[in-house]
Amino acid sequence: MHSALFLIEFGAIILGLGLLGRVAGRFRFSPIPLYLLAGLAFGKGGLLPLGASEEFVAIGAEIGVILLLLMLGLEYTASDLVSNLRTQYPAGLVDFTLNAVPGALAALLLGWGPVAAVVLAGVTWISSSGVIAKVMGDLGRLGNRETPVILSILVLEDLAMAVYLPIVTALLAGVSLAAGSVTLTIALGVAGAVLFVAVRYGRVISRFVSSDDPEKLLLVVLGLTLLVAGIAQQLQVSAAVGAFLVGIALSGEVAEGAHALLSPLRDLFAAVFFVFFGLHTDPASIPPVLLPALALAVVTACTKVATGYWAARRAGVGVKGRWRAGGTLVARGEFSIVIAGLAVTAGIEPAMGPLATAYVLILVVIGPLTARWTEPLAARLTRRRGRTSAAVPEVRERVDPATDPLAGSHGH
Repeated sequence: MHSALFLIEFGAIILGLGLLGRVAGRFRFSPIPLYLLAGLAFGKGGLLPLGASEEFVAIGAEIGVILLLLMLGLEYTASDLVSNLRTQYPAGLVDFTLNAVPGALAALLLGWGPVAAVVLAGVTWISSSGVIAKVMGDLGRLGNRETPVILSILVLEDLAMAVYLPIVTALLAGVSLAAGSVTLTIALGVAGAVLFVAVRYGRVISRFVSSDDPEKLLLVVLGLTLLVAGIAQQLQVSAAVGAFLVGIALSGEVAEGAHALLSPLRDLFAAVFFVFFGLHTDPASIPPVLLPALALAVVTACTKVATGYWAARRAGVGVKGRWRAGGTLVARGEFSIVIAGLAVTAGIEPAMGPLATAYVLILVVIGPLTARWTEPLAARLTRRRGRTSAAVPEVRERVDPATDPLAGSHGH
């Protein structure tokens, strides 16, 4: 009976996602907001809470994030990653300053204390690699010139999590400085080792994985990705970072073949991830914190746009690409929820969970819209401003002849 109920529930979820995807495709926008709203409707406190399939959905959601980052990594080589990190690290510093500081200040203004300020800084700082990867794929922008800039910022954020998460965990647990330092050293060592192997031995890994049989290639790539992601997470490094570096390590025909084989799986499990996110949000907890969450979302949406614009301009990208880069970075998601969850579990601040959830829901809905419309809106405002400034000399030309004593000579 339990098995039958699971199949009914999970089948209904997949069917519903397919229908929502069709609706989004018909109106030419990302289906992510619809997936989230579906999760809210069938989660805790929703219209029809799920039961039997919840655990499987949770596992599928984790696989979805891993596949999103793997596919993003397959788009670039190890040399691309290293060169981008070398040239874009100032953008990472700007990103941290513009987006972490508002969260820290908000926590202090709410009277939550310094530890909560460090936590909320992380919530507002980190963009959602999963959402952004999905949005760029939906909009067909993976080959755009601004995409390496966006990727560099996301990678810097994900790698920064290898440092940030152990620090936050130590602060929340109240452990000694020595114990926290050991955890941080292990995390940095693992992240560095995986990155070194990806850069130095990427061709060897590609030859090992390579196969003319699509079935064998799929099994090896998927198995290797999940294995590395699991080991990375076990050692306090983000599973997303591990999956991304596996994608970086694979190149050439192997990367192309894996991309074609894994795309349908990525789309399936990514949709499950967004539903799972909504499932674990109680709609009743959102209204009390909606106003502060909305204010924080507006401020940090603007700071993310400024971050992307500045980074893209620094990389020599054109004006349209700069606005696209800024708009694409707005979405927050999986990391923000993980960070807030650590604080809630530790009992630091009860309102942290609902605030972070409302904040992320706002930006994960707005994010796909800003990615699509920031550049056209900026272009329209620029044209309007240009027409206004062009009209000023025309007015002066009509006024000046009336007041200019020499103007009459032109009329005769």
